[in-house]
Parts: sequence; C-alpha cells; structure tokens
Amino acid sequence: MNKSFITNLISIVLLAIGYQTQNTIVLYAGLFAFSGAVTNWLAIHMLFEKVPGLYGSGIIPARFEEFKAAIKNLMMMQFFTNQNIDKFLSQELTSNASLDLKPVIQKINLEPSFNSLVEVISHSSFGGMLAMLGGAEALQPLKQPFIEKMQESMIEISQSDQVKQALKEQLEQPSMMEDIQANIENIIDQRLNELTPKMVKEIVKTMIQQHLGWLVVWGGVFGGLIGVISAIVSAA
Repeated sequence: MNKSFITNLISIVLLAIGYQTQNTIVLYAGLFAFSGAVTNWLAIHMLFEKVPGLYGSGIIPARFEEFKAAIKNLMMMQFFTNQNIDKFLSQELTSNASLDLKPVIQKINLEPSFNSLVEVISHSSFGGMLAMLGGAEALQPLKQPFIEKMQESMIEISQSDQVKQALKEQLEQPSMMEDIQANIENIIDQRLNELTPKMVKEIVKTMIQQHLGWLVVWGGVFGGLIGVISAIVSAA
C-alpha cells in the first residue's frame, strides 16, 4: 500500500470512529484530515491526468511539446555549450588516453591505395620492365605487406603531438564547433521525437511520485490538527 492510500484510510477510520462515538474532536480530526489528504491527492492526480470539468488538469501531457523543448534547452544550454565541448576536446587530445584513431585506421580499406600505386608504376618508365616480369600481377604479393605498413605509418602519424594539436585547432574552429553542436542537437531531436505524451507522463510520474506522496500525508496530518483545533475552539 502506498502512503496516499494509508493516509486516506486512517482519515476515514478516524471519521467513522468520531461519528460512531459522537466524539467531536475525533470526528473533526478525521474529517479535516480526509479533506486535506484528498485535496492534495487530487492536485497530484491532476498533474498527470485530465479530469473532466477541472480546468488545468493533465498539465504534463498537455504541455508535452513545451516539456520536450525544455529538456532540449537544458541539455544544449547547460551541457553541450561551446566551453564544455572545448574542454572535452582539450582533455581528450592532451590526456594519456587521448583520441585514438587506431581502430578507425584499421577499418580503412587501403586496397585502392595499392591499386593506385600499381597503376602509377604501370604507366611510368618502369612499365616496360614490369611487363617483362609478369605485369601488374607480379606486384600482388606485395599488397598485404603494403597495406600493413601503410596502417602502421598512419597510426604512428596520428599519435604524434603535431597531429593532435592540428586536430584540436581544427575542431576548435568556430564553424567546426557549430557543426558539432548542430549534430548533437539533431541527435537530441531524434531521441525526443521518439517520446510520446504517455512516455513523458510516466517518466515524470515515476521520478516524483515518491516525493509527492508525502504531500498527501502532510495534508492529512495538518488537516487533522486543524480539525482538532476547530473542535476545541467550537466547544469552548
């Protein structure tokens, strides 16, 4: 049982006991406690659900687009600012675990480079000599060693301080920073477009339901105290 149900149940029990025993203090305590708890519960319910005849209810689903825009603005204005992106790039490019291009280079298909090299040799002054040795096919055993050597050289170059600095300077260009932010913004838009009003309602409801439940509890407590005070004052 949740806190709201327990609070309302206790309020009803007090109300019933006060009515049966004709005890004004208990009756007022139960009545005011039930009134405070139910009022707060209804207010919480109206945040997430549309109640017919009650203007302003279902505010979270109704403001769905504004809610998405607020999330986007929060992320872009607080997290993905120019300063934060620049800080991230600086850390990545200067730390020991800096931007590692090795996995990317290893996935690059370098066969076209070897084929271009073979073509250049074939059309050069060495073409006639190559033809006597079997033509371009004679160079095929060199393909794999060539590709491996090219990869090693590219990885070595990519890990040099000069390349890191050049990458950092290029990435810090205003136009480049704008492109990075634009790409991030597009990704956020795509993810937010996957949300539905029901999903947003459930996300928010799950996050704050535990804390909002205490509003019902304190509504019942303070309502009950007001009821006791009212009963004492009316009896005086």
